[in-house]
Amino acid sequence: MKRWTRRISGSSIPRSKGWRSLAVLSALTVPLHAQTVHVSGRVINADSAAVPGVRVILHRVGQTAQGPIDSSRTDRRGRFRFSYRPDSATFYLASSRYAGIEYFSTPLPTNPARPDTSSQIVVYDTSSSTPVELEARHLVLTRPDEDGTRGVLDLIMLRNPGRQTRIARDTLDASWGVPLPRGSIGLQVGESDVSAESIVRRGDSLFIGAAIAPGEKQLTAQYQVSPRAGALELPLDADSVLLNVLVEEPGVNVSGPGLQPADSQVIQERSFRRWSRAAGASGVLR
Repeated sequence: MKRWTRRISGSSIPRSKGWRSLAVLSALTVPLHAQTVHVSGRVINADSAAVPGVRVILHRVGQTAQGPIDSSRTDRRGRFRFSYRPDSATFYLASSRYAGIEYFSTPLPTNPARPDTSSQIVVYDTSSSTPVELEARHLVLTRPDEDGTRGVLDLIMLRNPGRQTRIARDTLDASWGVPLPRGSIGLQVGESDVSAESIVRRGDSLFIGAAIAPGEKQLTAQYQVSPRAGALELPLDADSVLLNVLVEEPGVNVSGPGLQPADSQVIQERSFRRWSRAAGASGVLR
């Protein structure tokens, strides 16, 4: 984040001791007042209607300190207000819980010269049946390590196109899932739009336990291919919108319904052959 730098433009000040003291006092007090950021916004639903009487929490997220620092309730027009003195190494968010799900604003301002009067938190009703679509998937297979293990980077793009948040049917179920390649093992979750703690592997599938709000979400997963695995197989649905497969090792063969060779890619000075499909019949990627 950019550090906010205060500049005081001076004018001609008499050189008497009294005036000098007032000038020092002014330099000390004015910036402290100017550091306060004022934010106001609204909590609305999917129809852009106000949501009154819900609690809104102001959070700070920094390297040394994080957590709630203030709270309020929305008025009859769904409005909330906060004032805070920002830290240059911290960013701020507002959240509100609705139907058991926590929804967050975009990052709030830290520049006192630019107060925000239009922050919004959009909340949704929930459903265990509202559709969630696999929008795109990018698989990157690396060459073997010294022990023969290959790594797979799996970038998954999903989308909730509706007006309700997708939730699990019960606490033992998942809100959404997607197949993983048969023959792969392990799972490490990287930077994602869904909490890493809610993403698990069960057999040859990845499951999300967290709620999935309307809009697009990105998941980054990594897993391995054992040296003993003869082949990887990934079931493909006909409604998959976009699939890219990148392979670093020259001897690996790739096939699947609708999959065609595409331009090679260079990633971090490493060359990968690429196969791609925009759509295709259901079948198996090998």
